[in-house]
Amino acid sequence: MKYRIKELCKDKGITFQDLAKRIGSSQASISRIASGNNTTTETLEKIAFVLGVSINELFADNPSTDTVTCPHCGGIIRIIKA
Repeated sequence: MKYRIKELCKDKGITFQDLAKRIGSSQASISRIASGNNTTTETLEKIAFVLGVSINELFADNPSTDTVTCPHCGGIIRIIKA
């Protein structure tokens, strides 16, 4: 799964090191996630919060909608804000 973390960090002026520190992770972990490694929903929520975006905006395939495509089955997942 490709995420827009690198692009969003650049837009917000936040380094991977800053992001990692704010979510309680390592810079190496952030780099791996940004490169497409899978991660937990909890980690994505933390990253989205720090970057000031919704979780669906982290996904490269359709940042402006309320859906994402599952990287495993190809199904559409609807994102609902609580």
